[in-house]
Amino acid sequence: MNSPTFRNWQSVQDEVLRRIHAREWPPGALIPNEADLAIEFGCARSTVNRALRSLAESGWLDRKRKAGTRVAAQPVAKATLDIAVIRHEVEEHGATYGYQLISRSVAVPPAPVSGTMKTRAQDKLLNLRALHLADDAAYAVEDRWINTSVVPDAAAEPFDVLSANEWLMQHAPYTHGDIAFSAVQADQQDAEVLGIAPHSALFAIDRVTWDNAVSVTKVRLLFAPGYKLRTQI
Repeated sequence: MNSPTFRNWQSVQDEVLRRIHAREWPPGALIPNEADLAIEFGCARSTVNRALRSLAESGWLDRKRKAGTRVAAQPVAKATLDIAVIRHEVEEHGATYGYQLISRSVAVPPAPVSGTMKTRAQDKLLNLRALHLADDAAYAVEDRWINTSVVPDAAAEPFDVLSANEWLMQHAPYTHGDIAFSAVQADQQDAEVLGIAPHSALFAIDRVTWDNAVSVTKVRLLFAPGYKLRTQI
């Protein structure tokens, strides 16, 4: 069976993305050089170069002169607001980061969650609740659902030391995300975890990340009073 011929840079780009998503080329992997890919794809080297440059500009590849091209360690499409690793955020403020896993379970999510994630009503997902700390004080409580049919390795991960926030950034490529910001009142459960009075005002981030048409994870982050969202424009 002959290999398909890729006649334009977009088709080469699509095939490279397919290999990244299929983990044929996992995060951090060194991919074949342009000359070898041109032979494999049956196209000009300039066509391969154009495709790889486009993917590097989009954040999927890291290209360094004389060091080759690697799949980005956190291969995501660049956006105006990147997904933050909470540990990095805390440490950048000069505080010591801490993490506590509150609960880990596999369950059928509530209908609003399955509806948002576009999973079947009977599908079981991995649910995690965790607390992030800054200098031993509550920083944010995390309630997360992970679609293990898309990220199967998560099913065996205990998440007792490394947070899902950080683990997913290292192991689960995504193409895009939906994000919403709001002010909410702390219920009894979240108030106890954060060490605050019930009905206290909290800053909430609700986010769903996607790998093309399938959901990877849905998370709600509730930040302790006094939190300030900082980003660059």
